Amino acid sequence: MHKFKKHHGFNKVLKRGKMTLGLSFPLEDYRKSVPKMDLATQVERAKLAEEMGFAALWARDIPLNDTVNFGDAGQMYDPWIFQSYIAAHTEEIALGMGSIITTFRHPIDIAKSAASLDRISGERLLLGLATGDRPIEFDAYRVDKSRRAEIFRETFHVIKRLWHDDEPRISTEHVNIWTGDMLPKPALYDIPVFVTGSSSQTHEWIAENGDGWMTYPRARDMQEIFIGRWRQGSEVHKPFIQSLSLDLHEDPDYKPQQIHLGFRTGINYLKSYLQELEEMGVDHVMLGLKFSKRPVDEVIQEIGEEIIKN
Repeated sequence: MHKFKKHHGFNKVLKRGKMTLGLSFPLEDYRKSVPKMDLATQVERAKLAEEMGFAALWARDIPLNDTVNFGDAGQMYDPWIFQSYIAAHTEEIALGMGSIITTFRHPIDIAKSAASLDRISGERLLLGLATGDRPIEFDAYRVDKSRRAEIFRETFHVIKRLWHDDEPRISTEHVNIWTGDMLPKPALYDIPVFVTGSSSQTHEWIAENGDGWMTYPRARDMQEIFIGRWRQGSEVHKPFIQSLSLDLHEDPDYKPQQIHLGFRTGINYLKSYLQELEEMGVDHVMLGLKFSKRPVDEVIQEIGEEIIKN
């Protein structure tokens, strides 16, 4: 039995042999860097996504809006607070972090926030971790970018011990625990942790330590290579998750046109593309609707009715 078989979020999203779909916040279209993020609208669409059978809702950790280099503020709100709010307004859908930036957050704080959200949501948290890549944030936090790889490894191992061990004794560069304990513990004394991108780690380290891998869309041949290497690197089946930007055209036969990290297309091509991903071994796809030209409610409903529930 997989160690997360009893974890609700993991079991909801990651069904071996059957790919699932999730949505990334903000659940709205926006052309510039800052979305409206009307909370009532976000909750309404989160509930619609749950009703339509989407498996997960994903939030990003973006401390500062870098309008020069990135031009996307994400859902803007702190991801822990925002996903806690979403947890209170949903029941079954998994709550993903794609991803918490280890370079700018203390390991004890990450462990406590994650355990708290996992507990209050009924074990629905899927925790992505990343090193961060926005230059202005490294300057703002006064962190040497060249050290992000080692900080990532330290954080990963510390949070796993804080969840698992009672009154652990931990001595690292940023943590010195010789008495006391971190509470609450997750119900399973662990939470699924997904490495995002390379996070400045070797492929072997990711395969050995990560509970899954989150990465970006690539050309079919290249993605097949990545998935093959990923599967060979671990003795147990570990999930492979990718993102995809989507502008779903109202014409079901509209041919795909490339957009940033995705495409604009009709529902028929989307069906065949997702089928290809499933056959390749992709376990979950996080859909981003930032570039949508149609009302996002319509897009969520169409994907739910034509793909998820079909």
